[in-house]
Amino acid sequence: MNPRAAAGQSIPLYIHISYLFIGLLIGYAAFTGWYQYQATTRLLKDNAQGRFEQIAKMTASNVQSLYIPAKVSVALLANQRLMNATSLEQRLDSLPFLVNAIAEQPASASIYMGYDDGDFFMLRRYLDEPDLKTKFNPPPLTRWIVQSIDHEGDSVRADYLFFDVKLQQIGSQSDPAYRYDPRTRSWFKAASESGSVIITPPYYFFTTQSVGVTLAQRTANQKAVAGIDVNLRSISQLLQQSKATPDSRLILLGTSGNVLGWARGEPAITRQADGSARLKTLAELDAPVLKTMAALPAYSQGQALSFDAEGRGWEGVVTPIALPQGASLTLMIASPRDELLAEAYRIRNNGIFITLGGIAFGLALAIWLARLAARPLDALSAEMQKIERFQFDGPVDVNTRILEVARVARALGSMKETVNRFLQLSSALASETHFDRLLSLILREMQAICHASGGAIYLQESDKRTLALAQAGWLDSVLEQDKPHRIDLETEHLLARALRSGQICQQASGDDLAQTFPELPVPADAGFTLLTLPLRSKEGELLGALVLVVDPQQQELNDDLLAFLTALSGTAATALYTQRLLNEQKILLEAFIQLIAGAIDSKSPYTGGHCQRVPELTKMLARAACDQQQGPFADFSLGDDEWEQLHIAAWLHDCGKVTTPEYVVDKATKLETLYDRIHEVRMRFEVLKRDAEIRCWQGIAAGGDPDALKTELMAELAQLDDDFAFVATCNEGGEFMAADKIERLGQIAARHWQRTLSDRIGISHEEKERKARTPEPPLPVTEALLADKPEHIITRSERDRLPEDNRWGFRVKVPEHLYNRGELYNLAVARGTLSEEERFKINEHIIQTIIMLEKLPFPRHLQRVPEIAGGHHEKMDGSGYPKRLTRDEMSLPARMMAIADIFEALTAIDRPYKKGKTLSEAIKIMSFMKKDQHIDAELFELFLRSGVYRDYAERFMRPEQVDEVDIASILQ
Repeated sequence: MNPRAAAGQSIPLYIHISYLFIGLLIGYAAFTGWYQYQATTRLLKDNAQGRFEQIAKMTASNVQSLYIPAKVSVALLANQRLMNATSLEQRLDSLPFLVNAIAEQPASASIYMGYDDGDFFMLRRYLDEPDLKTKFNPPPLTRWIVQSIDHEGDSVRADYLFFDVKLQQIGSQSDPAYRYDPRTRSWFKAASESGSVIITPPYYFFTTQSVGVTLAQRTANQKAVAGIDVNLRSISQLLQQSKATPDSRLILLGTSGNVLGWARGEPAITRQADGSARLKTLAELDAPVLKTMAALPAYSQGQALSFDAEGRGWEGVVTPIALPQGASLTLMIASPRDELLAEAYRIRNNGIFITLGGIAFGLALAIWLARLAARPLDALSAEMQKIERFQFDGPVDVNTRILEVARVARALGSMKETVNRFLQLSSALASETHFDRLLSLILREMQAICHASGGAIYLQESDKRTLALAQAGWLDSVLEQDKPHRIDLETEHLLARALRSGQICQQASGDDLAQTFPELPVPADAGFTLLTLPLRSKEGELLGALVLVVDPQQQELNDDLLAFLTALSGTAATALYTQRLLNEQKILLEAFIQLIAGAIDSKSPYTGGHCQRVPELTKMLARAACDQQQGPFADFSLGDDEWEQLHIAAWLHDCGKVTTPEYVVDKATKLETLYDRIHEVRMRFEVLKRDAEIRCWQGIAAGGDPDALKTELMAELAQLDDDFAFVATCNEGGEFMAADKIERLGQIAARHWQRTLSDRIGISHEEKERKARTPEPPLPVTEALLADKPEHIITRSERDRLPEDNRWGFRVKVPEHLYNRGELYNLAVARGTLSEEERFKINEHIIQTIIMLEKLPFPRHLQRVPEIAGGHHEKMDGSGYPKRLTRDEMSLPARMMAIADIFEALTAIDRPYKKGKTLSEAIKIMSFMKKDQHIDAELFELFLRSGVYRDYAERFMRPEQVDEVDIASILQ
């Protein structure tokens, strides 16, 4: 009979005893859980109805709070002197009254007076709304807008007046197209026919693009109608805040069924055939739950509703809201039943868990006695299950007087100990990432397992014919070797012969071992067993060999131990192969990194050795932070992975510069591109000078006064020389371009010269495309001496554009054009030689650095390389670039790199455009940057107190740059 089948068919006695207890527990738990769930459900439904009533009251109160103040304001205005005003000046006298009437009523958008003669006077609140800004284009600081229409005979004057918060007029506009006649409006007609305040049905305000109502009343003199517009936008906001549950649906309907507000935002608007706007009805909205609720038979009865929609159960209520003048609104509320009853579900589930716990406790109590006798076997079974789960820690502890069970327990314990040691060593080998430490670990563990006196590890060299000593140890010491010992595999060396023959163990005297393995201090007067374990990859390739010198008197090498050592050597070889491969890849990666950094530094003389010195300074500052025992950096430390991350980030912090055109980086004059265009300008001046000489000689030939003409010629030539000297000086970019200088450039540019040759032949196709933006004029062509031409614009392609919501989080202003090579545009650059587009191109290198690095598939421990490398141009106050990060948003290594980048740039001597600063000058400049919150103040203090600045100066700066720095005064 199958033992597994028999065991599966057998049921222990203690299981039968447990049946009764389990049945009682389950019955009791089911009854109490059902009763508690029903009671909680009723309670939560009652609470939901109360919540619905509270929401209805709040909504009604909010709506009434919009109407009542507006009604009072209209009634007061209907009796105010504005009704008798006949001119704009007289009506403006009532401006303070109108402001006070609506200033404290956020929902009141405007207040106005319409006259029987067609005049109209309105005060509108202005809060920089886009629609009002587009319509009126008010000046800055505008808070109030007056719209006035005056009829003077047959003429109509429409004006917009703009006032600030102090009611000081700051602007005005006339709008001949503004033809608003209040007498034609429904509110005017309704108020004229009524003796009290009228309220219009909610409608769509075209000017403010919102929903509201108008309150109006006939004035006391019966010559005008006062009115006020009330915005109902706050109703939707209240509904959004009044949800009983996260997915509740609320909507407020007007008398005619149109939607005044709902919990999904502003009321929906639809356009009619005549172009006018109206509010949508519930039937026109995407609201299937509310539509289902409205279709219920009990919808209009004002009672609680239960229904199903969208695959869920819902609870709802319909409540009328009374308004002034007898009008009313309808509020619909619906909430998902599963959200309303979530607490009931939670209590029910908790009851189930408690019940299950009680069942488990009862079952454990029932079977406890029955299992006492089977404890030894259960313990043994538990140990077997641990082995099945690869849990080999801890001894096998089985208390029993049965001999057979005790023998099985001892055998099981021995097996667990052996497998556990094997797994621990395998895990240690796999987790060690440092190659030299891995070799030391392999040798030390192998010595410990077989109690060897010493040993050595040899690794195969690239010629595959030689083994070189990589690690040696004797007893508990690691042996250092000045020159690695090499063994030719084709000789009769003990190790080479053992590898060829496959013989693991061989006996050898101490004298033979001392001569064969000079790196090991083997006693000459003793006999040893030489254990040779080849280290091979899974493909069988020889990686090296492990040699162990074992004293036979200390350890007997039986077959079991040799098998264990052989298996363990295979695991060691795999770890060794993997780690060597990783080490070689790291070396290759490091070579690529330094190759890129060196290429960037070699690309332009303006960068020098920047990419090589910044990593050194960054790591010096990081080491200083790690050494701190107190202060803000007492808890700062970097592991091996973090040091590697910082190293790579520092070396690649400027890798984006490979995308920066060299002529932009090296631009020394304003007109320089791939060459300096000042030579073209000089040639045009030469043409003008030749033209002047030709005109002089032509005048003399025509009979003119030679002396006068030559005098005029000399004056013109002198002026041209002076003008060119001025243009050349502007081109150098050494002085600030004030307004008078820019004006003179414009005057010089107004000169003309004549071109007789086509400028569209012999050029590249790209330049032809740019020139084709304007038709080619017939020759000869009169050209301006200096000009900004359409072909000077290099457009920015879609690929080069950077949207504001870009996925990298860059917050930079991107110029409209990629380049603008206009001559006047570049010569008029205020400071330096770079235009706005070129300066962005320079700064763009950090953007490209981040983009390039984020595209690289860095392993997990290097995921922050882009963030560290890309943050060295950020400032602590958030004014840096490209992400405008603040100090708290930057990691500490990124802030370190910012200091290193600045200090290296200030002190570098290999940049042709400037001299390197002295040590004191650089520190002083950086102290100002600290005060301006451009660099981290705590890191800058560490930079000075730790002496990192001086250590760097002694290594990388010239002696004449290294002067004394008064650290105490700077740190004050």
